Amino acid sequence: MSGTQQAPDYKKLLAHGLKELHSLRAQLAQLQGRQTAPIAIIGWDGRFPKAEQGPASFWQLLHGAGDGRTELPAGRWDGDAFYDPDPTQPGKIYVTHAGLLAEPYHFDAPFFGISEREAEQLDPQQRLLLEVSWGAIERAGYAPASLMGSRTGVFMGMMTHDYEGMLIRLREGVSAISGYEGSGTSPSIAAGRLSYLLGLTGPSVMLNTACSSSLVALHLACQSLRLGEVDLALAGGVSLALSPVNFIVQCKAQMLSPDGRCKTFDSSADGYGRAEGCGVVVVKRLADALRDGDLIHGVIRGSAVNQDGHSQGLTAPNGPAQRAVIEAALANAQLTAADISYLEAHGTGTPLGDPIELGAIYATYGRAHGPDNPLRVGSVKSNIGHAEAAAGVAGLAKLLLALEHATLPAHRNLEQLNPAIDLSHGAIQIPQTATPWPRGEQPRRAGLSSFGFSGTNVHVIVEEAPLASERPPLAQERPGHLLALSAKSRPALLELVGRYRERLAQGEEPLADLCYTANIGRNHFRWRTAQQA
Repeated sequence: MSGTQQAPDYKKLLAHGLKELHSLRAQLAQLQGRQTAPIAIIGWDGRFPKAEQGPASFWQLLHGAGDGRTELPAGRWDGDAFYDPDPTQPGKIYVTHAGLLAEPYHFDAPFFGISEREAEQLDPQQRLLLEVSWGAIERAGYAPASLMGSRTGVFMGMMTHDYEGMLIRLREGVSAISGYEGSGTSPSIAAGRLSYLLGLTGPSVMLNTACSSSLVALHLACQSLRLGEVDLALAGGVSLALSPVNFIVQCKAQMLSPDGRCKTFDSSADGYGRAEGCGVVVVKRLADALRDGDLIHGVIRGSAVNQDGHSQGLTAPNGPAQRAVIEAALANAQLTAADISYLEAHGTGTPLGDPIELGAIYATYGRAHGPDNPLRVGSVKSNIGHAEAAAGVAGLAKLLLALEHATLPAHRNLEQLNPAIDLSHGAIQIPQTATPWPRGEQPRRAGLSSFGFSGTNVHVIVEEAPLASERPPLAQERPGHLLALSAKSRPALLELVGRYRERLAQGEEPLADLCYTANIGRNHFRWRTAQQA
């Protein structure tokens, strides 16, 4: 009819609406998938008490149920002047042992292009992060120089700043203040220096949530990968005890165990033993790692962070908050409590904290387990002590090694269970001897907790790496291989050659992989050698 509007075609409108609905649903599914996308750990390195030569030395300590404690060395400070067994004595320390690194000040400054003068003002924690991060990248099979300009993020935790106070006391008046002190002792520069050195353009974040710092850093790295901000990330933490000041503070608060041990879950638990350490992991979206043929050490399935809020005390543990963060991490991982077979506990070894933590573990995980399928629980702190800002990444390193070697290390220092802990239900077991942890029909998975006395809690769900059959096929074996090694000096090259001889003698790594990584996944320097194999 002339002058009248044509009736709408409802079928076309309905079809268009359905098409839009399907498109929106697909976009929503994609967004939800990003939030829960698994993250691959493709490399890691670490230095821990009596295990300063990387992962192999750490496994040797753990598998042997070793004790990382040492007597407080005279080179740190005058132990006799500060020691007094009476915790009420002002300015005194009642402990004589801790889990300390043998050479916290050792640093190859020329390797990183840092002058001797600047290196003297550089917090040893910054030095350690540089060296361990470099090692982690190489262990991931990447030449550090290849990351220049890449969207790689750096997320690190650190809580103590002993060196800054030491410089203040050691310098001779204000005339000795150097321009390097600002960058050498500023916490923010610890991450920024690494990004600068390697030319990384992703977020560079230094954070302090106390003892949960390194795992919160990992959580943020995973979020950044899932949001698409970065394609690769370095995450971890560092902690050194260079000054008696924090020892004095913790002794006055009677937080430390007099014998320097973390007697986690034991009736004799009387505080924690301090420890030092540094650990860094290289993480990448699992789909990308599979596409690129990366070696995968483990997979982060989910994680969560929360806060105690208003609880019974500012630094006191909060059981409901611990349960909540575990439940949130499981939800993020899209898994249930029954899917988890091991839990690496925070486990500081305090008479108050241990029962609260195991109570939270039973309330969340234990009810899905029983005597026939117990949840095994342990803590790396029973071996090395509490590494504070690096404690979480130390627990992660233990988990990755346990998955690799299909064995749960023995939990040390447990002779008689804390009477406030009830394990009669059989749902939770604490392995006091090395326990097999073999692959099964379902992937092996573990929970990992880290709680800061700041009240910030974090829980991470770790899964074993995909089977080799699930990865892209590798290149065919070549008839011959060339092993090319290089270093910045002749002594360093000779030392490197010695390390490779040891690895080749062990025969645990395919020759093709070893040669490929040495040739492609390492920077090449002035002093060089090569061997045909």
